[in-house]
Amino acid sequence: MATVRDFTVEHLDNARPHEEVETVVRLVNCGQEKLIQIDTYGRPGREIPGKVSQTIRLDKAAFEKLVQIGKSHF
Repeated sequence: MATVRDFTVEHLDNARPHEEVETVVRLVNCGQEKLIQIDTYGRPGREIPGKVSQTIRLDKAAFEKLVQIGKSHF
């Protein structure tokens, strides 16, 4: 698991599509800090179906920056 507090923006021009997977967003109260947690689950054919594949937590500043990045990109 990783907690993200900032981003560096880079462009990726030769990207290929990825398979879609199930994703759950969790609202986390971690002591004095609130976080947004994003859990992704692997493809159904994985060795252990339903197991969390990746977890990323964003603090408030990182979430707000990601929103700004998304708005300017789309």
